[in-house]
Amino acid sequence: MELIKKIKQAEAEAQQIIEQAKAAALKQAEEGRRRRARAREQAEQERKKAIDAAIEQARAQGESEVARLKAEADRRKEQLREQTSGKLAGAVEKVINYVKG
Repeated sequence: MELIKKIKQAEAEAQQIIEQAKAAALKQAEEGRRRRARAREQAEQERKKAIDAAIEQARAQGESEVARLKAEADRRKEQLREQTSGKLAGAVEKVINYVKG
């Protein structure tokens, strides 16, 4: 009788140990899921920051390029005016001489 009682007690203890192990495993699994979720969220935030930084850098470069191209266009336009202003005066003089002549 005593032996049966000890066996049942050992089975109960074994069952309790199994339940505790299951609970610990579930707790570890849940904590792992939470850590992975936090890591994913952090990675997503860093990805968004990187994208925002790249967009800002591209915008700044675009604005710089626009300003450079605008200055170049203004310079070329002024250069063309200088080149044509002398020719225009000569052409006007030729027309006037032709009309007079």
